[in-house]
Amino acid sequence: MGNIFGKTKTKPVSRVTEQDKAILQLKQQRDKLKQYQKRIEISLEKDRELAKKCLASGRKDRAKTLLRKKKYQEKLLSNTDAQLETLEKLASDIEFAQVESQVVSGLKVGNEALKKVNEILSIDEVEQILDETRDSIEKQQEIDALLNGVLTEEDEDDVLAELEELIGADRQQAESEPASEDISSRLPDVPDDELVKERRARKEKESTGKVALEA
Repeated sequence: MGNIFGKTKTKPVSRVTEQDKAILQLKQQRDKLKQYQKRIEISLEKDRELAKKCLASGRKDRAKTLLRKKKYQEKLLSNTDAQLETLEKLASDIEFAQVESQVVSGLKVGNEALKKVNEILSIDEVEQILDETRDSIEKQQEIDALLNGVLTEEDEDDVLAELEELIGADRQQAESEPASEDISSRLPDVPDDELVKERRARKEKESTGKVALEA
């Protein structure tokens, strides 16, 4: 029941390609070969030291056998060097091929986008737009030339004179208008003595009223 009503989970798409897996396998083999080389190098050193001991103890045949083994392992070590070089070259070639594939994919996308742009703006449309723009500019230039050629120098002088006349009239009108008067300047001045008398009379009246209330 849970599988029927529950949501089915879709597995995420793996981004690891077959090329990535191949590169990983090549690098793993490379690491194993390097480990094998280290074991051979250790064995070579041991066989060399053991051969010295055998010679010192008079066992010449045993020393000779150890040196033969050492020589054989040296050839194996040389072969592993060639194999390592081959593995590293293969891994490098695959990685470079991946980069080339990505570049080609990017070029393909860019080419498709460019095609769509070219479909929107064709050569004929661009030429038509340029022709219309050129015609509009030429027409405007003709209009400007006509307008500039209508008025003579005398007409231009009259226009400037009329402009100066309008400016002078506005300035004269502004100067002739009376300034706003200060109302306070037209109010009568109140003597200070009268103000003092009024205050004294008010105080005396208030004190008299208080005495009457207390009585």
